[in-house]
Amino acid sequence: MEFIIMDGRRMTSVEQTHAYLAKTLRLPDYYGKNLDALHDCLTDFSRDVWIVLINGDIMDEALGDYAKKLRRVFTDVGNLPYACHFTEHLS
Repeated sequence: MEFIIMDGRRMTSVEQTHAYLAKTLRLPDYYGKNLDALHDCLTDFSRDVWIVLINGDIMDEALGDYAKKLRRVFTDVGNLPYACHFTEHLS
């Protein structure tokens, strides 16, 4: 099982967020750097991957409504029977 930690402190703009996600999640070069493309790439992850968000409150402050949409992508994919899992560590 693999755990991937995403740090909300590293997501302070939409552009920076997608660059950070591409690197941290090791997304393919063709990743389109938008929420639809993120959803598509995440569905290729196996059930043995857990994605854990830390410092989500900092991400919320920086990204506002976009943070809610981003979380929704991870939550929706995490609810699929064949895809990775998502959780958030609340401090």
